[in-house]
Amino acid sequence: MPFTLYGIKNCSTVKKARDWLDQHGIAYDFHDYKSLGVSQQSLSAWCAEFGWETILNRSGTTFRALPDESRQNIDTGKAISLMLAQPSMIKRPILDMGARRIVGFKPEVYESIRNR
Repeated sequence: MPFTLYGIKNCSTVKKARDWLDQHGIAYDFHDYKSLGVSQQSLSAWCAEFGWETILNRSGTTFRALPDESRQNIDTGKAISLMLAQPSMIKRPILDMGARRIVGFKPEVYESIRNR
């Protein structure tokens, strides 16, 4: 079963991850948050596994453009609601390999999947 790479098509970090996977002959399906959305179930599972602080991209322009009250007192439920409303706020990419997931892209971390 191929991996699933979640992200946004025009994101430079997602492009680097896709290029890396392609160059190493690793099959994957690409799931674009912008065109396909993302389920509350997926976001809940990722937040449970990594913490909402990792999954919510607070350094991006979409999050920073929110009103102050939306950026304060964040918990898991509020983070998931924000990401459902604006998928650009989801950290990217997320590589789902079935039994394991990787958040973000670092070539040295992706190296660990080559011998899987």
